[in-house]
Amino acid sequence: MPIDSTTGSGQTICVTGAGGFIASWMVKLLLERGYSVKGTVRNPDDPKNAHLRELEGGRERLTLCRADLLDYQSLREAINGCDGVFHSASPVTDDPEQMVEPAVIGTKNVILAAAEAKVRRVVFTSSIGAVYMDPNRGPDEVVDESCWSDLEFCKNTKNWYCYGKAVAEQAAWEVAKEKGVDLVVVNPVLVLGPLLQPTVNASIVHILKYLTGSAKTYANSVQAYVHVRDVALAHILVYETPSASGRYLCAESVLHRGEVVEILAKFFPEYPIPTKCSDEVNPRKKAYKFSNQKLKDLGFEFTPVKQCLYDTVKSLQEKGHLPIPTQQPHDDTLRIGS
Repeated sequence: MPIDSTTGSGQTICVTGAGGFIASWMVKLLLERGYSVKGTVRNPDDPKNAHLRELEGGRERLTLCRADLLDYQSLREAINGCDGVFHSASPVTDDPEQMVEPAVIGTKNVILAAAEAKVRRVVFTSSIGAVYMDPNRGPDEVVDESCWSDLEFCKNTKNWYCYGKAVAEQAAWEVAKEKGVDLVVVNPVLVLGPLLQPTVNASIVHILKYLTGSAKTYANSVQAYVHVRDVALAHILVYETPSASGRYLCAESVLHRGEVVEILAKFFPEYPIPTKCSDEVNPRKKAYKFSNQKLKDLGFEFTPVKQCLYDTVKSLQEKGHLPIPTQQPHDDTLRIGS
């Protein structure tokens, strides 16, 4: 999906939680496509949001609005006058009190404010967490947009992040239907890639621990991955495609942790990347099957997972979160596809 700097000309999009990992990329790509952006942040003067103003077009077409998901009036002011809303702000925690209520009430507030402002479309960032947590799904069943996480299972296993994302998405659909809001949902898997924001977010820590030596082994588990730029582009694509509707699973591939460390070791052998699995008793977990066909049907092309991992590490080095060893034994021109 090439960047067309005239696409969004004259349109304004509100991006909630604009300083976050995915949202920062949404702001960047929307500005590149000519949109004006109103980004909601807790504090517009906080230095951790300075990277947004530095984006190309940021000084001309970006407004940072002080808003809180639980303060309806602040959201109403931010969304007023916007053509569309990308609701990406959400707590990322397994503390039920911090996760569930803010996610649900915040989402309802955004949809209600969007209805009042008569926006063209709301694109909601949900999660694979709202989709695949189901103990009754067979190994050959394909995870797609029709799947929903089992709320009782999430509760019983105290997986409050997945529970919160599922109930927040359900609330979004209910309120959107009730208020006649055109809602489209993107469900990304674990998101990797270059950081625009100054801090390391939770999904990037997942990779960083394998490079710093803090993880001596890797888990016997599988994870689906997607590039952060792809997630931001998917939101723009479903916003700009009139026929887009429902949910869109945003995933490139599922890897075992063992495959992740192998790829990292190939590109970056100078780091103390673990070679042993923490579970050498049970058979190696198999990747689950999923379908990203719905996005591909809109002409979407995903960035390969090897590129995601490579870009993540290069970004961590450039941002100073990961020391660059004095001797780099590998050739930086190593082909990603090799």
